[in-house]
Amino acid sequence: MNTLTFHLQDESQTAQVAQLVSTQLLAPIWVELIGELGVGKTTFTRYVLQALGHQGTVKSPTYTLVEPYQLYDCDFYHFDLYRLSDPEELEYLGIRDYVNHKAIGFVEWPSKGLGFLPKMDIGIYLSFLGEGRTMKLIAQTEKGQQIIRSLQSKD
Repeated sequence: MNTLTFHLQDESQTAQVAQLVSTQLLAPIWVELIGELGVGKTTFTRYVLQALGHQGTVKSPTYTLVEPYQLYDCDFYHFDLYRLSDPEELEYLGIRDYVNHKAIGFVEWPSKGLGFLPKMDIGIYLSFLGEGRTMKLIAQTEKGQQIIRSLQSKD
């Protein structure tokens, strides 16, 4: 498995990494975001969406479970499964409708949806590091490995 680690001192560096990562996101792709509450999973997703051309606001899907965004060439879905009490609830949410050839899915708290989510291509692990953050990208599929290799060549 390929990994790539970034040390983010402030939010501007988070935005820079989001811009870099966004250049590699071609649908279909699924990304899991792992980390404690408040570590920046939604902030990173917001910067990725902006880098992909989204002009409007980016709301946290904490209460809605999913926020869809229509981009020029793909459908972007931001899931936050923190409040999910049973993975089967994803069936009622219509998870199968979100998994398509035009989908980019970012999933916070993916462990809450085990057995009902598609295979994740990349895991993004965020953790606190003093005032900053550590972000580790881990490839989980061949597509994820290609992305990590491409990002490493730009690093």
